[in-house]
Amino acid sequence: MMKKIQVALLLATILSILFAVAALAQSEELTLRTSRDFGYGGLNNDIQGLFSMKVTGPADLVRVVFYIDSDAIGEVTQPPFNLQFNTDNYPLGQHNLSAEGFSSSGQQYSSNIITRNFVSSSEGNKAALQIVIPVLVIVFGAILLSFVVPLITGRGKINNLPLGAERNYRAGGGICPKCRRPFALPLFSMNLGLSKLARCPYCGKWSVVRIQSIAKLREAEQAELAWGKAEVVEETEEEKLRREIDESKYQ
Repeated sequence: MMKKIQVALLLATILSILFAVAALAQSEELTLRTSRDFGYGGLNNDIQGLFSMKVTGPADLVRVVFYIDSDAIGEVTQPPFNLQFNTDNYPLGQHNLSAEGFSSSGQQYSSNIITRNFVSSSEGNKAALQIVIPVLVIVFGAILLSFVVPLITGRGKINNLPLGAERNYRAGGGICPKCRRPFALPLFSMNLGLSKLARCPYCGKWSVVRIQSIAKLREAEQAELAWGKAEVVEETEEEKLRREIDESKYQ
């Protein structure tokens, strides 16, 4: 039994050492990546404009030399080890980006190689438009749909729901700024952040309506009942006498 425990401990120790060595080897690697600062970076590794090469590596890294193909384009001697370049300063076509790093102990490291295709500004602009235009069509189509659908479906319709009646707010609800009645917002309506452009089904007016919580909507429903009670006012003696005189004219 004791022998099995010793063997298990030995295996666990060996595995721990292997994991530590792998982690150390990983930290000793020099990793290169690129980022777009200004310009076009799209499909097929096509890039145009201002970009940066960024390197991460060992903790004792003191110097990094950056390359485009076999030509050194710059050297950085303190972190962060980043270097900016403009594709317009190099021939069009495919290029290999890489870097070499040097530690304080004199150890040299080579990074991974990134392949990019440098294109002209006209090609970059054309490719960018091919991406942007469909997105704009979708966005403006959605905005137009959110305005036209409620306009068609709700045109001319006035809801005669009794005051204080409970509503169902499946797609959210708002309170009309004109008549102060709460109503369910249509599913297809122009979204303006926390508000929507919607037509009140009670007064028929279009407004930018803020989306309200269910608690606020229920409060507004109850407030309608108070309006109904306020409309029922007892007649004064003078008003009663005037009404009786008016009614006697027709007898």
